[in-house]
Order: sequence, then structure tokens, then C-alpha cells
Amino acid sequence: MGRMGTEEDTRYEAVRSRDARFDGEFFFAVRTTGIYCRPSCPAVTPKRQNVRYYATAAAAQSSGFRACRRCRPDAVPGSAAWNVRADVVGRAMRLIGDGVVDREGVGGLAGRLGYSARQVQRQLTAELGAGPVALARAQRAHTARLLLQTTPLPVTEIAFAAGFASVRQFNDTIREVYARTPTELRADAPERGRAVAGVAGIPLRLAHRGPYRAGPVFDHLARERVDGIEELTGEPGTRVFRRTLRLPYGTGIVSVDEAAHEQSGTLAEHRGGWLDARIHLTDLRDLTTAVGRLRRLFDLDADPYAIDERLGADPGLAPLVAARPGLRSPGAADAEECAVRAVVGPQEAARLVERYGKRLDAPCGGLDRVFPAPDELVGEGGTLGALARVLADGTLRLDPGADRDDAEDVLRTLPGIDARTVALIRMRALGDPDVTVPGDPVGPAGGDAWRPWRSYARQHLLVESSWKESGKHRE
Repeated sequence: MGRMGTEEDTRYEAVRSRDARFDGEFFFAVRTTGIYCRPSCPAVTPKRQNVRYYATAAAAQSSGFRACRRCRPDAVPGSAAWNVRADVVGRAMRLIGDGVVDREGVGGLAGRLGYSARQVQRQLTAELGAGPVALARAQRAHTARLLLQTTPLPVTEIAFAAGFASVRQFNDTIREVYARTPTELRADAPERGRAVAGVAGIPLRLAHRGPYRAGPVFDHLARERVDGIEELTGEPGTRVFRRTLRLPYGTGIVSVDEAAHEQSGTLAEHRGGWLDARIHLTDLRDLTTAVGRLRRLFDLDADPYAIDERLGADPGLAPLVAARPGLRSPGAADAEECAVRAVVGPQEAARLVERYGKRLDAPCGGLDRVFPAPDELVGEGGTLGALARVLADGTLRLDPGADRDDAEDVLRTLPGIDARTVALIRMRALGDPDVTVPGDPVGPAGGDAWRPWRSYARQHLLVESSWKESGKHRE
């Protein structure tokens, strides 16, 4: 009882102080208004006896609460727990975020997890207060709001693009979640969020919690860039990263600006913010998946407060953490592509794009292809061919819900893949936040004091080493 009281004390204090550090980690609902919010909502703090807490937006919606119009709780960063956790709940949340339930149903989700649909339903409901259908429904509602408020598409097209089975289901969900009709929700859109005539794509704000050190992420992307599928323009601080994506229903071109924005209306030391992005898709049903890919590539769901607190306690890392709060560990826009590139290196990756990459129907600037799928590479010999075959036949799974240990076991059986490459694939393609890479200058042996954030400790050491070699001061 005392433990629960302590947890509720912490949550209410977060609500009372409008602490953005907890946005996405939990939601609170107000019994007297029927509205649920993010912890940093600027509205008047409700009385404690009227507040209810939920682990997910879906749970709040399932309990009959509608989303707050001021704080837009559906737009918060995802909980960092789903990236850290390797259990079935964490894996399920990553898969739902990737749109698996919309594409394959609950049965497809359960099959990927190796459980029955009933087991998945039970575990998610017990821990999160909502099952996979409700969680996917909340995600569809968010996607629909985004399309309503940023595109001029007809409502019928938006309904099916967001993953709804019918227009009636779409209308009912929008009214239930937002207490508005689709037409009213579209009318509520701020002018700055609407698509500009003649400019392709859907404008997005990719939210993150806490500080975000964008420079090292864009430096990393610049070093890895492969012509034809990626390009980086502009000067440090104002760069724009653009790349192509191979998606379940079609292809896409995405762009992300380096300049990070801080959200207003929260305590200065607890601010989050966003990166501006634009997504152009051949099939709008890929929007949820494309957004998820970008969030993983830019590590936008990380919890920099927990990471910096842990690593900052190490005397050797403390100065680096203080110099670069919010440093991220980049992930991958396409996990299978990431694995292939880790094996072959950038020059060979460029050759594969030139030889096998599917050409876009509408090239954009220097972007004219997508990276080849594994089944297009199975004819290659050696390590690449072996990797392509296990990816193509499903022996090796690198999707967001893959079991990281199982994937590592398969990788270690492939000829020519050393421990360093396995570690890089686990860290980047599978988004594991707690990896050490053999051969890197990572300080004390093992780095156990850095668990579960060893991937981030590695980034601090590598970025610092790079800046020392360049003769520049810490940014």
C-alpha cells in the first residue's frame, strides 16, 4: 500500500509541476471533466481525488476519457521502457507501434511474438490496461488526426489510410477519442501544421522528451551516407537529412531538419521538444510505419534524464555527459538494410544500391532508389549471401518485436560475421540500448556500472574522441 502511495505521490507531483519528463511515461485523466492529458498539460491542476492514472493513452480512452485539446496527449514521445524491455510486452508495443496489428491483425502480432492471441491480450491488458486492439485503435486515431490536420485529403481516404476498416468505425472513433467530428477536428488545425501547396509530403513534428543533441546524430548520418538513397544538405546546425524508405505498401521519401525546437509552457529544465520532418509516401497506409522508422533512427523515444543520471554518476563519463546532455544512440531506418550495411561497409553498400536498388517512380533530387530487399541479394556469395538468405526466409528476424538474443544467436552462426559486427547490428538494427562493441575505446572493462545504457556510454566516448581528433572544442 505504501509503495502504491509513493508512486501516486510521484505522479501527482509530476502533474502539479507540469513536468515534461514524464510525458509518454504515463497519462492522467480527470474524473470530473472526462478528459485525459499528458503530465505537462498547462491546464489548471485538478484536485488529487479526481485524478486517475493510466500507462497508455489507449487505457484512458478505453475507460471513457477523451483527449485534451490543449496538450494533445496522443502526440507525446513513446515510453522509453518499450525500447529497453526485451519481454513480450516491450516487444509487442514496438510491433504495434510499427503498425503490425493494422497489417496482420492480433493473430499476426501473436505469431511474431511466439504466443497465442489470448496470452498476448492477457499480458498487455494486465500491465497496460488495454489489449492490442485498443492500443492499435489509439494509434490509428492519432494517425487520422495527423492526416486530417496536415493534408487536404478527403475524409474517406484518410479513414482507410489510417488503418480503419470502415468510414463508420473511423467517425465513431474520432468522436469518442477527440469529442469532435472529423470535419471539426480538421477545422481545429493550426495554420503552421498544414501542408503547403506545391510542397510534397506530410509535415510532422517528431516529439522527444528532454534535451536532444542533434549534431552528433547528423554527423553520424553524414559519415554513413550512401548516394541514391540518402543525402545531407546544409551547414552544421541547419542541415537537412533526406532518405528513401522501402515500406510495406510502397515507398517513401522522408526529410528531417537538424535544428531542434523546444516546447514552451513547461519548466525550462524539464522541456522536451521536436524535430521538424516531412514524409512523402506513395501509399498513405505506410505513415505509421514511416514515423516509427524515423523515431528509431533518431532515437526519439529515449529517456535522457535516466540515461544522463546513470552515466553521469561515473567520474570518467561525468564531464562528457555534462558537455552533451541528451546525446542519443542512433538506430536504423530499416533494420534489414542496417544489417547488410554493417556487413559489407559503405562502398559495397553503394554498389548494391546501384546494381539492385529499385528505382523510384518519381526521383527527388539525388534520391532515386530504395535499398534492395534481402530476397534481391540472395544470389550474392559469401557472408552477404548467407545473411540475405536468413533474412529472406525469416530465420533471422530484425523487426521491432524481434527477440534480440535469438537474433544474435542466428547472426553468430553465419560465416564471416565477427563479434563486433554482431554487436553493431544488435545496437543499431535492434535498438538495444545496452551494448558494448568489441574493439571500441569504451573505457573500463565491461562498463557494468553503465548498465542498462552502455550503448549511450559508447556514443559519449566516440563523440568525444572524434572531437579531440578534429582539434575542436566540445560542442
